[in-house]
Amino acid sequence: MNLIEELRWRGMIADIMPGTEEQLLKEMTTGYVGFDPTADSLHIGSLVPILLLVHLQKAGHQPIALVGGATGMIGDPSGKSAERNLLDEETLAKNVAGIKGQLEKFLNFDASLKNPAVMANNYDWFKTISFIDFLRDAGKHITVNYMMAKDSVKKRIEGETGISYTEFAYQLMQGYDFYWLYQQKNCKLQMGGSDQWGNMTTGTELVRRKAGGEAFVITCPLLTKADGTKFGKSEGGNVWLDAEKTSPYKFYQFWLQAADEDAKKWIKIFTFLDQATINGLLEQHDQNASARVLQKALAKEVTILVHGEEEYNKAVETTEKLFANQNAPAESLSVEDLESMEGVEKISYALDKLKEGVDIVSFLADSAINPSKGDARKMLQNGGISVNRNKIADVQFQVNNTLLLHGRYLLVQKGKKNYYLIECQ
Repeated sequence: MNLIEELRWRGMIADIMPGTEEQLLKEMTTGYVGFDPTADSLHIGSLVPILLLVHLQKAGHQPIALVGGATGMIGDPSGKSAERNLLDEETLAKNVAGIKGQLEKFLNFDASLKNPAVMANNYDWFKTISFIDFLRDAGKHITVNYMMAKDSVKKRIEGETGISYTEFAYQLMQGYDFYWLYQQKNCKLQMGGSDQWGNMTTGTELVRRKAGGEAFVITCPLLTKADGTKFGKSEGGNVWLDAEKTSPYKFYQFWLQAADEDAKKWIKIFTFLDQATINGLLEQHDQNASARVLQKALAKEVTILVHGEEEYNKAVETTEKLFANQNAPAESLSVEDLESMEGVEKISYALDKLKEGVDIVSFLADSAINPSKGDARKMLQNGGISVNRNKIADVQFQVNNTLLLHGRYLLVQKGKKNYYLIECQ
């Protein structure tokens, strides 16, 4: 398999250093991607670099997943307008452990393979390097002029907040990672987002100037959504790979709700379906977009990839219960149907409060479905609230125990996709 051809037709290459394709065709090549441990889970924005490593391994090359335990303490100025908070060692260790566990789901670490995946943490080598050693061994090889010419640095220097020396040094630390991996692991390739081009090419310069070697870089495009909103975000914030942070149902819904133009791009990037299969899906979509064949295939493939087939099946089952029979009364849902809905937020509410009834605005605020009475009132007036599948517009509407399903439940919908199962006891 020609890795570059595969990545190109999938739309996964933004920039590529001359000679990279030749290097990959010449021999088994070790390549790495760095992951920033700012949280104990990766989100779907990290899926693209993860999949770059998976494609690298599938093509017979060796992937290294580098977790930035040291650089995570510093902060990267790329694409940011202000300096972020630095992490303490305890938080960092927790985040690194969480990310390692997730990466092991995607890559094959079996040591008996010719090209097993390898985990690395740059804290392992930076913790033994003194400041004087770093300045002498790395700093003297890269000029300040070279570092200041990078777009990420230039924008921060020219902006209102400026850039601290800490973040200015980040590209030199990332460059040193590449040099260290080149020396210790014969790593000749780095991959990552297109906003990392400056940091990555600094690594190739260090390899060239300090080791007299040759190293290569591939970047992937930074994804945007057709509606202009940030990729990887939903109404509830980041879409995480951790099922505790984003349930498999909500994860599935994110992909299922993709706009047509996004689905056409994402089916190539986020699945391993071959070109013929994808072309067939695109053709079906063009013939009948309302059937959402493309979105269903995308949501299925990515949910199984991240959460497994069992969780995918549960997500589909919940989706069918919530959406398939919207005209059917909520009373038709059994206790088992209500209890088994995955990804529907479950909230407890005092049954006593409903005996004499409570107005809908107070009910929504008290149960934290809406953050405030003002927000609840506004959403009601805009037709964004349903109780037991009945749209509620009257702000004086009384919620009482006569509405309870099976004597204890209320099914509340907020907006198009947010469902809450209220259990009153």
